[in-house]
Amino acid sequence: METQNVTLALPKDLLLRVKLLAVRRETSVSNLLTQVLINVVEQDEEYVHAQRRYLQQLNTASDLGTKGNLKVTRDELHERG
Repeated sequence: METQNVTLALPKDLLLRVKLLAVRRETSVSNLLTQVLINVVEQDEEYVHAQRRYLQQLNTASDLGTKGNLKVTRDELHERG
């Protein structure tokens, strides 16, 4: 995979914590951040795909026999006796 350098500004206390985490995981800050960003992008892509599947299912939902016409009003459904 081809890489490209970027400049990133982080609060000093956060950068120190990230460096310590990278050391504990025996990796570099660059690799740690790369993995985190890969996870964020993959989760977002999965969400977008799931949303598209859901919307497709809504568009192709089975007819429940009403053909869009209800023979009962909302008030009748919620009638209190």
